[in-house]
Amino acid sequence: MARAGLTRERLVDAAAKFADEHGFDLLTLAALARQFDVKLASLYSHVKSSDDLKVGVALFALSELADRADEAIAGRAGKDALIALANVHRAFAREHPGLFQAARFPVDSASATASGGARLSRNMQAVLRGYSLTETDRIHAIRLLGSFFLGFSVLELAGSFSHSQPEAGVSWLRNLDALDALLKSWVAPSAGQFSHLPT
Repeated sequence: MARAGLTRERLVDAAAKFADEHGFDLLTLAALARQFDVKLASLYSHVKSSDDLKVGVALFALSELADRADEAIAGRAGKDALIALANVHRAFAREHPGLFQAARFPVDSASATASGGARLSRNMQAVLRGYSLTETDRIHAIRLLGSFFLGFSVLELAGSFSHSQPEAGVSWLRNLDALDALLKSWVAPSAGQFSHLPT
């Protein structure tokens, strides 16, 4: 591939594919230079470092996931929206394991605010408007749902559910039923309930 054809966009796109095929942890500028058959120095006019490249892939991953989420929850509410959003995360993890990991790579606050991650947060807020939660409890619920989407997908990708029955898809649906029931019956904390927590 001609050196003149290199751009940051092309490098990020190639890096995203590399992450899915070989693993996000193995993504480096050196690996990308070998893929483009150019000298490593040729890449530095487009990306500052391997971390800069990974930030680019992280932002790309967040944008791709947010695009899917936008489409999935459009016109849906309540449990239907919850299931649609959950399924987007699980499908993305299974189809793009490297990008799924990349989406968790730390980026600076300004980039995060303008990224697909902010759209994903708004999607979660939109889903939770279908439940009777206070503003503070919506934050707790967002953290709960995010933990479930991430944790289940990470364990499934690692093969943690492949040695027992029922199969993971059944547990996924049962867990979403339980989350929907929990969100519908969310109980406000009693006075002093969290007084024992460390500050």
